[in-house]
Amino acid sequence: TERKKLHTAPVRQIFRLRPFHVLVATGGGYVGYRKYEDYRLEELEKRGIEVPVKLASEWEVALYKSVPTRLLSRAWGRLNQVELPTWLRKPVYSLYIWTFGVNMKEAAVEDLHHYRNLSEFFRRKLKPQARPVCCLHSVISPSDGKILNFGQVKNCEVEQVKGVTYSLESFLGPCVNTEELRFRQASPGNSFQQQLVTKEGNELYHCVIYLAPGDYHCFHSPTDWRVSHRRHFPGSLMSVNPGVARWIKELFCHNERVVLTGDWKHGFFSLTAVGATNVGSIRIYFDQDLHTNSPSYSKGSYNDFSFISNNNKEGIPMRKGEHLGEFNLGSTIVLIFEAPKDFNFHLKAGQKIRFGEALGSL
Repeated sequence: TERKKLHTAPVRQIFRLRPFHVLVATGGGYVGYRKYEDYRLEELEKRGIEVPVKLASEWEVALYKSVPTRLLSRAWGRLNQVELPTWLRKPVYSLYIWTFGVNMKEAAVEDLHHYRNLSEFFRRKLKPQARPVCCLHSVISPSDGKILNFGQVKNCEVEQVKGVTYSLESFLGPCVNTEELRFRQASPGNSFQQQLVTKEGNELYHCVIYLAPGDYHCFHSPTDWRVSHRRHFPGSLMSVNPGVARWIKELFCHNERVVLTGDWKHGFFSLTAVGATNVGSIRIYFDQDLHTNSPSYSKGSYNDFSFISNNNKEGIPMRKGEHLGEFNLGSTIVLIFEAPKDFNFHLKAGQKIRFGEALGSL
């Protein structure tokens, strides 16, 4: 009898925790399966075989969301800040360099012993000559990465990858103060897309850039513009790699993101930094009040911050190529902007691009 008592309490305790463990294990296993599917699809694309779009069902998205990616991302962030012993730094960073194909010859500091922790290594700076900024084109790439999609916005829908779209209004949120962004006064019948276009004859364009873990993690201003407003959407931290973007509709609307809006010489301009798994921390250099991946948040909520004040009527002026912010690992940058109809992108879907290279021009 005594022996049974000794074993009964632990079993009951395990039973109470079992549903959570099963949920995490099932969700984690499913994510692993999806990773394998993503790899398989990428291999088929490399062979030139077109893969039909297969969107996730509601239960699959709910199962993915059940994985505590925000908690894991915060844990990963703390782990990244742990100082490594000097003798361990080169083996750890060398493994990362080999796994993700990092080019350390471009780094301002090539000596791996210089980086005290993984966070410093992820946020390494580049040599000044490593990324020359193109002066001939009006819009440059704000970061290193892969072009997932680009083109004209149509019917208030934006493509995250070919054949998979998301709502422009869900992504950016409601229009902010017209005095800040100088929106054209729109009639009630005008669509959200029409309200963003401030000048007659202009169109709305978009470009999606995916940053892989091995890419340079800082992002820069893609053009000369004025940042008037910041909107922060807390949310999920699902993976944003091309395979998942092809699988989950409105993925970018589910994930945590920071939307910077303002204007450039042709009208409305916005840059959005989208968070992802292990990328809970999004930093904007001139915005000290921004705090991402908080332990708790209200679903569907967002918070606004205006850079227009009585002392600053112009907002934050940004020059093309100027440092703007950084991710802790890799994620996605989405540009949505207004331009004349003769604006042309100099891109191909799926191509690799580096910060400073041309995106498009008039």
